[in-house]
Order: sequence, then structure tokens, then C-alpha cells
Amino acid sequence: MKRFELFFLVLQVPLDFLFLLLAGILAYWLRFSPWAVAVKPVMFGLSFGDYLPIVVIVALSWLILFALSGLYEPDPNRRFAADVRRIFLACSAGVAGIALYLLFTQSQFDSRFLVAVGWGLAMFFVASGRLLMRGIKSVCYRIGYGARRVFIIGQNTLAQTLSQMMNTRKELGYIVSGVFPAWAEARQAMAQKDIDEIIFTNPREAENDAIEAIRFCTEHHVVFKYSADLFATFATNLSVQPLAGIPIVEIKRTPLEGWGRVVKRCVDVGGSIFFIILTSPLMALVGLFILIETGRPVIYKNERIGPKDKRFFAFKFRSMYQKDCTGPQFGVEGALAERREEPLIQSQSIKDGPVYKIANDPRVTPLGKWLRRFSLDELPQFFNVLLGQMSLVGPRPHQPREVQRYHPEHRKVFAIKPGITGLAQISGRSDLSFDEEVRLDVFYIEHWSLWLDFIILIKTPFVLFRKRKAL
Repeated sequence: MKRFELFFLVLQVPLDFLFLLLAGILAYWLRFSPWAVAVKPVMFGLSFGDYLPIVVIVALSWLILFALSGLYEPDPNRRFAADVRRIFLACSAGVAGIALYLLFTQSQFDSRFLVAVGWGLAMFFVASGRLLMRGIKSVCYRIGYGARRVFIIGQNTLAQTLSQMMNTRKELGYIVSGVFPAWAEARQAMAQKDIDEIIFTNPREAENDAIEAIRFCTEHHVVFKYSADLFATFATNLSVQPLAGIPIVEIKRTPLEGWGRVVKRCVDVGGSIFFIILTSPLMALVGLFILIETGRPVIYKNERIGPKDKRFFAFKFRSMYQKDCTGPQFGVEGALAERREEPLIQSQSIKDGPVYKIANDPRVTPLGKWLRRFSLDELPQFFNVLLGQMSLVGPRPHQPREVQRYHPEHRKVFAIKPGITGLAQISGRSDLSFDEEVRLDVFYIEHWSLWLDFIILIKTPFVLFRKRKAL
């Protein structure tokens, strides 16, 4: 690491400490301000002289939490959003620690205001300090001070793209000192120029050169980097574990392994029960209207395929006339309806590829069009979630006859359970092409997090009111 970056890394610790002190002092001042006292009189007798040492101790302990959360890890390319997320988690853990201390020591301290406001101000000031440091570093990089001098080695388009981006975006902190097609040419130029980093953009095409470059970098204290290789195009989740002393890399399809899978299932169970209770009056009303309009059955069982090619029936409110409903639920008539559906797919489908969407479908009932418009026909799928066949958030459920036309790369979507909603649904619903839908589903599978699930669930109701091409 360059001294310039090391200086800012070390400087961040006392700066965070000062901002934490400032947050605590400002929270105390606000508590004794006239407007706060008018709202609620001060009930504790803690003088500022006694309060300040406590703030110092809390600030020092929070610095430890910051370190444990990775805020002081040397990562010059880390995004500001990642810092903010870690600051939030560390400060929240600090507040939880204060609450536990007060609980177990049975301390008489009646000022939730100080804790809550101090928590909010601490996050704001520390995040602002990080932003200030980034701004100062960006200015330094733009004038060429502290930037990392780099050689880019490769003959592919990526090498030129990377060079152009680094030269254009000076705030990234790179100065491209040369772009070379092979290591031999770069090796000769190393004698004339002081280089901080080497980046290979095609290491698998020149493995021997890459190994030689690694040895050179180790000997001369130069950072060696390389672009994502062949395996990185298949997965973004890699795990390295020693086996008989040999490091073995495991390509994981998704973070939804181990505890991730357990947590998601717990959220699905709790969420499905909540939504079933919340929407039960609406579901009862919809079922009654379907019964009055076209009779039984009210629930349509749509055969779908989940992980490991396991088949299940996704529950939906019936939105078509009985004679047009496909599937084994309707016996021989269902098979005939499926054959009658083929001409409609050929003439009125608005999507290319394995998945079809029939525009102005004449088989849909008047009530069914309204149900589909707002996805109310999918409300019974909360029971599929409760049964463990689906998830609240995930890829779209897949029909068997669609799956038969999938290419091998499309089958990545079967890594997890299908969902009632998902990243593809909130990004365009039926207006997306099949390939676009698959890319979004694969991105979700490889980058799953509870926060991403929360964002998708929050956005889903707003997407329901967008107009779609097919109903």
C-alpha cells in the first residue's frame, strides 16, 4: 500500500473518534436545549463533567466495532454505499451494547433521547467524515498526487477499455504508465519506470507469463492484479478451503447456502403467514366473485417446476373460463385446452423465446382481466410459500413445456425456489424479453441478500399499477 493511502487509512481512526465525541456532545447539548426541555423535563442528574468521560469510553469501544465491521480494511476501491452500510451496522451494534449494559447493571438512566440522537448523529458525522476524506483523496488524484502508477498487460478489448476508463476518471486514483500486449515487453519497461501495480486482462491466455509476473511482483513489492477469468463468468461466489494442504476453490451458485437458506426460509414462513392474514378478507371476496361469475373451481392449480426439476402446483385464482383452462386439474378437457392454446401463442404472443405472453387473450373472463391487471390472481401463492414450494422473492415459476425449450445457460434459474415476486418482476414484468428476465434472475441468485429481498418487496406494490402489454 502506498504511503498516501496508508496516511488516510490511519488518519481515519482519530477522525472517527473526534466525530463520535462530537455526536455525543451535541446530543447532550440538544437534550438541555430549551425546546427539548419544554417537550420533556430532564429527569437525570448527569453533569457534563461526568458525561464526557462516558462519551470517551463509548467512542473508543465503538472504534473497536468499526474495526470488526471492516471499516478500517485497506480497500481503496470500496464504494461509499458499502461504508455507509457498515457504519449503520456498527453504530446499531454499539447502541445495542449500551442497552445491554444498562440492563445488566440496572443503572438508573432515563434519557432515551441521548442514546437515540447520539446514534443518529454518530452515523451522520462518521459518514460525512468518510465522504470528506473521499473528496480530499479525489482532488489529490485529479492533480496526480498519490495515484497508483499501473501497467496494463493484454491484447484484448478489455485492456483498452480499462486504460481509457482510468485515464478518463482520474478520481479512481490510477495513472496508466503503459499498455503492453505481453509480459516480456512490460518486463523491459519496468526498469525505466517506477510502477505500483500490474493488471493482467488475459491471464488464462498467458498463464506462464502471469506466473512469472507474480514472482516478479513478489520480489519487487509490486501489486499484482488480474481481471475476472473464465470461472468468474459462471459464478460470483467463490469459497477457498484447504484439502490435504491444497487450496481448493468451490464455485457456489448462490449465497443462499447454509444459514442464508435457513434465514430466507424463516422470513418466508413469517411473511407468508402475515400476508395470508392480511389479505384473507380480499381473497375471500375475490373467491366469491369468481364463484358468482363463472362457478367452480375458484382455485386454478398451475403445474410448475422448481429446484432439481421438482414439480408442484402453483395456486392461482382462476381467471379463465373453465373450458379454456389447461392442466391435469381439468382432465381430458385440460389437455384439449392446451392444444387450443397453441394457435393463440403463435398468433398473439408478445414475447420471443420459451416463455409466451398472449395479448388480449379471449379466454380470460372480465373479472379475470381485472385480477391479472393487479396480480390479485396470484394471492393464493402465499400458501405455496408456506408449504415450502415457493419463496416470497425469487425467479418466476416455470411451466414444464417452457422448460423443455430452455438452453443450458437458462437453467441457472433453478438454483433456488421460484418467487411470487422478484427482480425481473419489478424491472419490467411481462414487458421484458426472456433473456433480460433470465439475466435479472441470475443476478438475484448470485447477489442475494435480505436487504435486496426487502427492496423488492417494497417496490412490488408500486409496480402493480404500471401498464403491461399482456393481461
